[in-house]
Amino acid sequence: MQTENRFFDDLARVASGAVGTIANIRTEIETLIKQRLERMLSDMDLVPREEFDAVKAIAAKAREEQEVLVKRVVALEKSLKSGSKSDAVQKTAKAGKNSPKTAKS
Repeated sequence: MQTENRFFDDLARVASGAVGTIANIRTEIETLIKQRLERMLSDMDLVPREEFDAVKAIAAKAREEQEVLVKRVVALEKSLKSGSKSDAVQKTAKAGKNSPKTAKS
């Protein structure tokens, strides 16, 4: 009876040691796989998510500004085609040439 208990005690110690060893092996394997994946991803020249999101936001802002500028150009072209602005600009330029110049100190 004593030998059976001793056998089971030894078996329990071996089993608990094996479980601990397996847990350590699992951790080491996970670490190795993670390192290899990180190395592969860095070799692929992929960008981090934060950097991608920042560039995406900058591009969206630039697109909005570009759309505003397109609208301004269209409005300016319309006003130039109508001639009212160009006549006013010419009159202003002529008036500027004929106006008396002030003395600079």
